[in-house]
Amino acid sequence: MAVDPALLAALNEALQKDPQSVPLRLHLAGLLMQSGGEQAALEHYAVILVRDPANVPALDGAAQAADAVGDAARANGYRQLLRALEGAPTPPTPASPTAEQKGETPREGVPVAQTPGDPTPWWEVEWPNLRLKDVGGMEHVKRRLDIAFLGPMRNPDLRKAYGKSLRGGLLLYGPPGCGKTFIARATAGELGARFLGIGLSDVLDMWFGNSERRLHEIFQHARRSAPCVVFFDELDAIGQKRANLQGAGAMRNVVNQLLAEMDGIGPDNEGVFLLGATNHPWDVDSALVRPGRFDRMTLVLPPDEPARAAILKHHLKEKPATMVDIRAVASKTENFSGADLAHLCESATELAMEDSVTSGTVRSITTADFMQAVRHVKPSTRGWFETARNFVLFANQSGSYDDLQEYMRRNKLL
Repeated sequence: MAVDPALLAALNEALQKDPQSVPLRLHLAGLLMQSGGEQAALEHYAVILVRDPANVPALDGAAQAADAVGDAARANGYRQLLRALEGAPTPPTPASPTAEQKGETPREGVPVAQTPGDPTPWWEVEWPNLRLKDVGGMEHVKRRLDIAFLGPMRNPDLRKAYGKSLRGGLLLYGPPGCGKTFIARATAGELGARFLGIGLSDVLDMWFGNSERRLHEIFQHARRSAPCVVFFDELDAIGQKRANLQGAGAMRNVVNQLLAEMDGIGPDNEGVFLLGATNHPWDVDSALVRPGRFDRMTLVLPPDEPARAAILKHHLKEKPATMVDIRAVASKTENFSGADLAHLCESATELAMEDSVTSGTVRSITTADFMQAVRHVKPSTRGWFETARNFVLFANQSGSYDDLQEYMRRNKLL
Protein backbone atom coordinates (compact mmCIF):
# COMPACT_ATOMS: atom_id res chain seq x y z
CA MET A 1 0.00 0.00 0.00
CA ALA A 2 1.50 3.36 -1.05
CA VAL A 3 2.13 5.97 1.62
CA ASP A 4 2.70 9.62 0.78
CA PRO A 5 6.52 10.07 0.64
CA ALA A 6 6.12 13.61 1.98
CA LEU A 7 4.46 12.19 5.09
CA LEU A 8 7.35 9.75 5.63
CA ALA A 9 9.86 12.56 5.10
CA ALA A 10 8.06 14.81 7.60
CA LEU A 11 7.96 12.04 10.21
CA ASN A 12 11.65 11.28 9.66
CA GLU A 13 12.48 14.96 10.13
CA ALA A 14 10.39 15.14 13.30
CA LEU A 15 12.08 12.00 14.64
CA GLN A 16 15.51 13.52 14.08
CA LYS A 17 14.45 16.43 16.26
CA ASP A 18 12.92 14.19 18.93
CA PRO A 19 14.59 10.75 18.74
CA GLN A 20 13.23 9.83 22.19
CA SER A 21 9.58 9.93 21.03
CA VAL A 22 8.27 6.36 21.14
CA PRO A 23 4.79 7.19 19.69
CA LEU A 24 6.39 9.00 16.76
CA ARG A 25 8.79 6.11 16.06
CA LEU A 26 5.96 3.56 16.30
CA HIS A 27 3.83 5.58 13.89
CA LEU A 28 6.68 5.87 11.38
CA ALA A 29 7.50 2.15 11.66
CA GLY A 30 3.85 1.25 11.03
CA LEU A 31 3.74 3.38 7.90
CA LEU A 32 6.99 1.84 6.67
CA MET A 33 5.50 -1.63 7.13
CA GLN A 34 2.54 -0.63 4.95
CA SER A 35 4.74 0.87 2.23
CA GLY A 36 7.19 -2.00 1.80
CA GLY A 37 9.94 -0.69 4.08
CA GLU A 38 9.98 -3.66 6.46
CA GLN A 39 13.74 -3.56 7.06
CA ALA A 40 13.66 0.12 8.06
CA ALA A 41 10.59 -0.55 10.22
CA LEU A 42 12.42 -3.40 11.97
CA GLU A 43 15.28 -1.06 12.82
CA HIS A 44 12.87 1.46 14.37
CA TYR A 45 11.16 -1.24 16.42
CA ALA A 46 14.58 -2.47 17.60
CA VAL A 47 15.49 1.04 18.82
CA ILE A 48 12.30 1.15 20.90
CA LEU A 49 12.90 -2.32 22.35
CA VAL A 50 16.43 -1.47 23.44
CA ARG A 51 14.93 1.15 25.77
CA ASP A 52 11.66 -0.62 26.57
CA PRO A 53 11.89 -4.41 26.09
CA ALA A 54 8.28 -4.85 27.25
CA ASN A 55 6.73 -2.49 24.68
CA VAL A 56 3.98 -4.71 23.28
CA PRO A 57 3.21 -2.75 20.05
CA ALA A 58 6.93 -2.68 19.23
CA LEU A 59 7.30 -6.42 19.91
CA ASP A 60 4.30 -7.22 17.73
CA GLY A 61 5.52 -4.94 14.93
CA ALA A 62 9.07 -6.27 15.17
CA ALA A 63 7.84 -9.86 14.87
CA GLN A 64 5.88 -9.01 11.71
CA ALA A 65 8.79 -7.04 10.25
CA ALA A 66 11.27 -9.85 11.00
CA ASP A 67 8.95 -12.34 9.26
CA ALA A 68 8.70 -10.01 6.26
CA VAL A 69 12.50 -9.80 5.85
CA GLY A 70 12.92 -13.56 6.28
CA ASP A 71 14.45 -13.60 9.75
CA ALA A 72 12.27 -16.35 11.27
CA ALA A 73 14.48 -16.91 14.33
CA ARG A 74 14.29 -13.25 15.30
CA ALA A 75 10.55 -13.16 14.73
CA ASN A 76 10.14 -16.24 16.93
CA GLY A 77 12.16 -14.57 19.70
CA TYR A 78 9.91 -11.52 19.65
CA ARG A 79 6.80 -13.70 19.77
CA GLN A 80 8.15 -15.62 22.75
CA LEU A 81 8.56 -12.34 24.59
CA LEU A 82 5.01 -11.38 23.62
CA ARG A 83 3.65 -14.67 25.00
CA ALA A 84 5.58 -14.10 28.23
CA LEU A 85 3.89 -10.72 28.60
CA GLU A 86 0.36 -12.01 27.96
CA GLY A 87 -0.45 -12.04 31.65
CA ALA A 88 0.63 -8.42 32.17
CA PRO A 89 -2.28 -6.15 33.19
CA THR A 90 -3.29 -3.48 30.69
CA PRO A 91 -5.49 -0.45 31.33
CA PRO A 92 -9.09 -0.82 30.14
CA THR A 93 -9.90 0.96 26.90
CA PRO A 94 -13.36 2.55 26.60
CA ALA A 95 -15.38 1.04 23.80
CA SER A 96 -16.12 3.34 20.88
CA PRO A 97 -19.55 3.32 19.26
CA THR A 98 -19.53 1.56 15.91
CA ALA A 99 -20.43 3.33 12.70
CA GLU A 100 -23.70 1.37 12.57
CA GLN A 101 -24.59 2.50 16.13
CA LYS A 102 -24.03 6.08 15.02
CA GLY A 103 -26.18 5.58 11.93
CA GLU A 104 -23.20 6.24 9.64
CA THR A 105 -21.72 4.25 6.79
CA PRO A 106 -17.97 3.79 7.27
CA ARG A 107 -15.57 4.20 4.37
CA GLU A 108 -12.51 2.05 4.12
CA GLY A 109 -9.51 3.64 5.84
CA VAL A 110 -11.42 6.74 7.00
CA PRO A 111 -12.51 6.82 10.66
CA VAL A 112 -16.00 8.05 11.42
CA ALA A 113 -16.04 11.51 12.99
CA GLN A 114 -16.24 11.37 16.78
CA THR A 115 -19.12 12.69 18.80
CA PRO A 116 -18.46 14.87 21.88
CA GLY A 117 -18.74 11.90 24.23
CA ASP A 118 -16.31 9.66 22.34
CA PRO A 119 -12.87 8.83 23.72
CA THR A 120 -9.88 10.63 22.19
CA PRO A 121 -7.36 7.85 21.62
CA TRP A 122 -4.38 9.71 20.18
CA TRP A 123 -3.87 12.56 22.63
CA GLU A 124 -3.95 12.95 26.38
CA VAL A 125 -5.40 15.82 28.37
CA GLU A 126 -3.52 16.57 31.57
CA TRP A 127 -4.22 18.50 34.73
CA PRO A 128 -0.71 19.85 35.48
CA ASN A 129 0.18 20.41 39.13
CA LEU A 130 3.08 22.73 38.20
CA ARG A 131 3.06 26.47 38.82
CA LEU A 132 5.26 29.22 37.45
CA LYS A 133 7.01 29.44 40.81
CA ASP A 134 8.28 25.91 40.09
CA VAL A 135 10.13 27.24 37.04
CA GLY A 136 13.64 28.47 37.85
CA GLY A 137 14.57 31.78 36.24
CA MET A 138 12.87 32.78 32.95
CA GLU A 139 11.55 35.98 34.55
CA HIS A 140 11.09 37.74 31.18
CA VAL A 141 9.08 34.75 29.87
CA LYS A 142 6.90 34.71 32.99
CA ARG A 143 6.29 38.44 32.63
CA ARG A 144 5.27 37.98 28.98
CA LEU A 145 2.90 35.17 29.93
CA ASP A 146 1.42 37.30 32.68
CA ILE A 147 0.73 40.16 30.25
CA ALA A 148 -0.60 37.92 27.48
CA PHE A 149 -2.73 35.43 29.42
CA LEU A 150 -2.56 35.31 33.20
CA GLY A 151 -3.19 38.95 34.08
CA PRO A 152 -6.17 39.47 31.74
CA MET A 153 -7.74 36.19 32.84
CA ARG A 154 -7.42 37.00 36.56
CA ASN A 155 -8.88 40.50 36.04
CA PRO A 156 -11.88 40.23 33.70
CA ASP A 157 -13.17 43.70 34.65
CA LEU A 158 -9.83 45.29 33.86
CA ARG A 159 -9.65 43.33 30.63
CA LYS A 160 -13.09 44.60 29.68
CA ALA A 161 -12.16 48.17 30.58
CA TYR A 162 -9.16 48.09 28.25
CA GLY A 163 -10.88 46.01 25.59
CA LYS A 164 -8.12 43.42 25.95
CA SER A 165 -8.75 40.30 23.88
CA LEU A 166 -7.43 36.84 24.68
CA ARG A 167 -7.40 36.06 20.98
CA GLY A 168 -4.16 34.82 19.44
CA GLY A 169 -1.31 32.78 20.81
CA LEU A 170 2.21 32.95 22.15
CA LEU A 171 5.15 31.28 20.44
CA LEU A 172 8.10 30.25 22.62
CA TYR A 173 11.34 29.89 20.70
CA GLY A 174 14.95 29.24 21.56
CA PRO A 175 17.60 26.52 21.88
CA PRO A 176 16.44 22.95 22.60
CA GLY A 177 16.32 21.73 26.18
CA CYS A 178 15.72 25.13 27.79
CA GLY A 179 12.29 24.45 29.28
CA LYS A 180 9.72 25.57 26.69
CA THR A 181 7.46 22.56 27.29
CA PHE A 182 7.95 22.79 31.06
CA ILE A 183 6.86 26.43 31.20
CA ALA A 184 3.86 25.67 28.97
CA ARG A 185 2.68 23.04 31.48
CA ALA A 186 3.31 25.46 34.34
CA THR A 187 1.18 28.07 32.56
CA ALA A 188 -1.72 25.61 32.36
CA GLY A 189 -1.27 24.84 36.07
CA GLU A 190 -1.23 28.54 36.89
CA LEU A 191 -4.50 29.01 34.99
CA GLY A 192 -6.06 25.95 36.63
CA ALA A 193 -6.60 24.75 33.07
CA ARG A 194 -6.32 21.47 31.24
CA PHE A 195 -3.18 20.94 29.17
CA LEU A 196 -3.39 19.46 25.69
CA GLY A 197 0.09 18.79 24.30
CA ILE A 198 0.16 18.21 20.54
CA GLY A 199 3.09 16.90 18.49
CA LEU A 200 3.48 15.94 14.87
CA SER A 201 2.56 12.29 15.50
CA ASP A 202 -0.77 13.41 17.03
CA VAL A 203 -1.72 15.18 13.82
CA LEU A 204 -0.34 13.29 10.82
CA ASP A 205 -2.20 10.30 9.47
CA MET A 206 -1.52 8.18 6.39
CA TRP A 207 -5.08 8.54 5.02
CA PHE A 208 -5.79 11.56 2.88
CA GLY A 209 -7.83 14.16 4.79
CA ASN A 210 -7.48 12.50 8.20
CA SER A 211 -4.70 14.81 9.38
CA GLU A 212 -6.98 17.80 8.85
CA ARG A 213 -9.81 15.91 10.59
CA ARG A 214 -7.54 15.24 13.56
CA LEU A 215 -6.62 18.92 13.87
CA HIS A 216 -10.29 19.90 13.81
CA GLU A 217 -11.14 17.33 16.50
CA ILE A 218 -8.24 18.52 18.68
CA PHE A 219 -9.54 22.09 18.59
CA GLN A 220 -13.11 20.96 19.14
CA HIS A 221 -12.02 18.93 22.16
CA ALA A 222 -10.08 21.93 23.53
CA ARG A 223 -13.17 24.14 23.22
CA ARG A 224 -15.26 21.56 25.09
CA SER A 225 -12.54 21.29 27.76
CA ALA A 226 -12.09 25.03 28.36
CA PRO A 227 -10.25 26.45 30.16
CA CYS A 228 -7.60 24.60 28.19
CA VAL A 229 -4.04 25.35 27.07
CA VAL A 230 -3.35 23.86 23.63
CA PHE A 231 0.40 23.47 23.26
CA PHE A 232 1.93 22.75 19.85
CA ASP A 233 5.40 21.31 20.35
CA GLU A 234 7.86 21.67 17.45
CA LEU A 235 5.47 24.00 15.64
CA ASP A 236 7.88 24.23 12.71
CA ALA A 237 7.19 20.55 11.94
CA ILE A 238 3.39 20.97 11.92
CA GLY A 239 3.27 24.51 10.50
CA GLN A 240 6.14 24.45 8.03
CA LYS A 241 6.53 27.25 5.50
CA ARG A 242 4.27 26.33 2.62
CA ALA A 243 6.84 27.69 0.18
CA ASN A 244 9.06 24.79 1.27
CA LEU A 245 6.30 22.22 0.73
CA GLN A 246 6.09 22.28 -3.06
CA GLY A 247 4.81 18.88 -4.14
CA ALA A 248 3.82 17.94 -0.60
CA GLY A 249 0.10 18.64 -0.89
CA ALA A 250 -0.83 16.72 2.25
CA MET A 251 1.39 18.88 4.48
CA ARG A 252 0.19 22.10 2.82
CA ASN A 253 -3.38 21.09 3.66
CA VAL A 254 -2.38 20.52 7.29
CA VAL A 255 -0.95 24.05 7.51
CA ASN A 256 -4.11 25.47 5.91
CA GLN A 257 -6.31 23.58 8.37
CA LEU A 258 -4.25 24.82 11.32
CA LEU A 259 -4.67 28.40 10.10
CA ALA A 260 -8.44 27.91 9.77
CA GLU A 261 -8.73 26.42 13.27
CA MET A 262 -6.71 29.23 14.84
CA ASP A 263 -8.98 31.78 13.20
CA GLY A 264 -11.87 29.96 14.91
CA ILE A 265 -10.53 30.85 18.35
CA GLY A 266 -12.67 33.93 18.92
CA PRO A 267 -15.14 35.44 21.40
CA ASP A 268 -17.33 32.33 21.28
CA ASN A 269 -14.40 30.19 22.41
CA GLU A 270 -13.11 32.00 25.47
CA GLY A 271 -10.85 29.91 27.64
CA VAL A 272 -8.77 28.25 24.89
CA PHE A 273 -5.19 29.47 25.09
CA LEU A 274 -2.67 28.71 22.35
CA LEU A 275 1.00 28.17 23.07
CA GLY A 276 3.59 26.96 20.61
CA ALA A 277 7.24 26.00 20.90
CA THR A 278 9.92 25.75 18.26
CA ASN A 279 13.68 25.55 18.00
CA HIS A 280 13.46 26.90 14.44
CA PRO A 281 11.12 29.93 14.29
CA TRP A 282 12.49 30.82 10.85
CA ASP A 283 10.90 27.62 9.46
CA VAL A 284 7.37 28.47 10.70
CA ASP A 285 4.93 29.62 8.00
CA SER A 286 4.63 33.41 8.09
CA ALA A 287 0.82 33.20 8.12
CA LEU A 288 0.98 31.47 11.51
CA VAL A 289 2.69 34.42 13.15
CA ARG A 290 0.47 37.18 11.86
CA PRO A 291 -1.89 39.08 14.25
CA GLY A 292 -4.65 36.89 15.67
CA ARG A 293 -2.60 33.70 15.47
CA PHE A 294 0.83 33.20 17.07
CA ASP A 295 1.21 36.96 17.10
CA ARG A 296 3.53 37.15 20.12
CA MET A 297 6.98 35.60 20.23
CA THR A 298 9.06 35.13 23.37
CA LEU A 299 12.66 34.00 23.49
CA VAL A 300 13.42 31.19 25.95
CA LEU A 301 17.14 31.38 26.66
CA PRO A 302 19.56 29.07 28.46
CA PRO A 303 19.09 29.51 32.23
CA ASP A 304 21.06 32.23 33.98
CA GLU A 305 23.31 31.43 36.95
CA PRO A 306 20.62 31.49 39.70
CA ALA A 307 18.35 29.35 37.51
CA ARG A 308 21.21 26.92 36.81
CA ALA A 309 21.78 26.60 40.55
CA ALA A 310 18.09 25.83 41.08
CA ILE A 311 18.12 23.22 38.30
CA LEU A 312 21.24 21.54 39.69
CA LYS A 313 19.72 21.48 43.17
CA HIS A 314 16.58 19.86 41.78
CA HIS A 315 18.50 17.09 40.02
CA LEU A 316 20.67 16.40 43.08
CA LYS A 317 17.94 16.37 45.72
CA GLU A 318 17.69 12.55 45.81
CA LYS A 319 21.43 11.90 45.42
CA PRO A 320 24.23 11.83 48.02
CA ALA A 321 25.52 15.29 47.12
CA THR A 322 26.17 17.07 50.43
CA MET A 323 29.72 17.96 49.34
CA VAL A 324 28.76 19.80 46.15
CA ASP A 325 29.20 23.59 45.96
CA ILE A 326 26.23 24.22 43.69
CA ARG A 327 27.04 27.91 43.18
CA ALA A 328 30.57 27.07 42.05
CA VAL A 329 29.24 24.51 39.57
CA ALA A 330 26.59 26.94 38.30
CA SER A 331 29.26 29.55 37.62
CA LYS A 332 31.10 27.10 35.34
CA THR A 333 28.10 26.13 33.21
CA GLU A 334 27.34 29.24 31.17
CA ASN A 335 25.13 28.57 28.12
CA PHE A 336 24.17 25.12 29.44
CA SER A 337 20.53 24.25 28.81
CA GLY A 338 18.38 22.55 31.43
CA ALA A 339 18.87 19.26 29.61
CA ASP A 340 22.66 19.81 29.59
CA LEU A 341 22.61 20.38 33.36
CA ALA A 342 20.65 17.16 33.91
CA HIS A 343 23.24 15.31 31.82
CA LEU A 344 26.05 16.95 33.80
CA CYS A 345 24.52 15.71 37.07
CA GLU A 346 24.34 12.18 35.67
CA SER A 347 27.95 12.35 34.49
CA ALA A 348 29.18 13.54 37.90
CA THR A 349 27.15 10.79 39.57
CA GLU A 350 28.73 8.16 37.33
CA LEU A 351 32.21 9.38 38.27
CA ALA A 352 31.39 9.08 41.98
CA MET A 353 29.87 5.62 41.44
CA GLU A 354 32.92 4.44 39.51
CA ASP A 355 35.18 5.55 42.34
CA SER A 356 32.91 3.84 44.89
CA VAL A 357 32.99 0.57 42.94
CA THR A 358 36.80 0.69 42.86
CA SER A 359 37.21 1.56 46.54
CA GLY A 360 34.33 -0.55 47.81
CA THR A 361 33.04 2.41 49.84
CA VAL A 362 30.06 4.59 48.95
CA ARG A 363 31.02 8.26 48.98
CA SER A 364 29.26 11.54 48.35
CA ILE A 365 29.27 13.25 44.97
CA THR A 366 31.70 16.17 45.21
CA THR A 367 32.40 19.46 43.48
CA ALA A 368 35.54 17.83 42.03
CA ASP A 369 33.33 15.25 40.26
CA PHE A 370 31.40 18.09 38.64
CA MET A 371 34.53 19.96 37.61
CA GLN A 372 35.82 16.80 35.97
CA ALA A 373 32.48 16.24 34.23
CA VAL A 374 32.37 19.84 32.96
CA ARG A 375 35.55 19.17 30.95
CA HIS A 376 33.66 16.56 28.92
CA VAL A 377 30.05 17.83 28.90
CA LYS A 378 29.74 20.86 26.64
CA PRO A 379 26.70 23.12 26.17
CA SER A 380 24.47 21.85 23.36
CA THR A 381 23.17 25.37 22.69
CA ARG A 382 26.28 26.49 20.77
CA GLY A 383 25.19 24.81 17.53
CA TRP A 384 21.79 26.48 17.77
CA PHE A 385 23.31 29.93 18.21
CA GLU A 386 25.57 29.31 15.21
CA THR A 387 22.49 28.61 13.09
CA ALA A 388 20.54 31.51 14.58
CA ARG A 389 23.41 33.91 13.85
CA ASN A 390 22.67 33.96 10.10
CA PHE A 391 18.99 34.74 10.63
CA VAL A 392 19.73 37.46 13.18
CA LEU A 393 22.21 39.14 10.83
CA PHE A 394 20.50 38.68 7.47
CA ALA A 395 16.79 37.90 8.03
CA ASN A 396 15.69 40.26 10.79
CA GLN A 397 14.14 43.03 8.73
CA SER A 398 10.86 42.70 10.66
CA GLY A 399 12.62 42.94 14.03
CA SER A 400 11.30 39.55 15.14
CA TYR A 401 14.70 38.53 16.48
CA ASP A 402 15.71 41.80 18.15
CA ASP A 403 15.72 40.23 21.62
CA LEU A 404 17.86 37.34 20.35
CA GLN A 405 20.20 39.81 18.63
CA GLU A 406 20.61 41.77 21.86
CA TYR A 407 21.37 38.60 23.85
CA MET A 408 23.89 37.34 21.32
CA ARG A 409 25.71 40.69 21.20
CA ARG A 410 25.79 40.92 24.98
CA ASN A 411 27.29 37.43 25.15
CA LYS A 412 29.70 38.00 22.23
CA LEU A 413 27.97 35.42 20.03
CA LEU A 414 27.77 37.77 17.04
